[in-house]
Amino acid sequence: MSVSSRQPGRSRRSRWLGLGVGATLIGAAVATELRKSAEERTWHGRVAGRVPYDLRPPTLSRVRDRLWNPADHRVLVPTVFGVGWTINLGRVLDPWVAKLPLSGVSARSAPAGS
Repeated sequence: MSVSSRQPGRSRRSRWLGLGVGATLIGAAVATELRKSAEERTWHGRVAGRVPYDLRPPTLSRVRDRLWNPADHRVLVPTVFGVGWTINLGRVLDPWVAKLPLSGVSARSAPAGS
């Protein structure tokens, strides 16, 4: 018999709570956009002025800017698609990547013709 400090239904309740909060935020983001006239809809902004959302189709440029942008001082940036934040891995990992032996041959420092 295994001994666990977890209560049996706790993880299931936490999962449902997280899904409920997520669905509520997505619903609020969609409602925010639908309240605007068709010409004013941008499909990105903030729910209640705090939680960022972006419901536009993702682009490679936006994925790169959000997931790997060492120039951005923020570690948590708005998500590429959906509601909430994502981690800017470029800000977190760039100091270590710069110390790698091959870091002088990175795409950022490579000559334009290569």
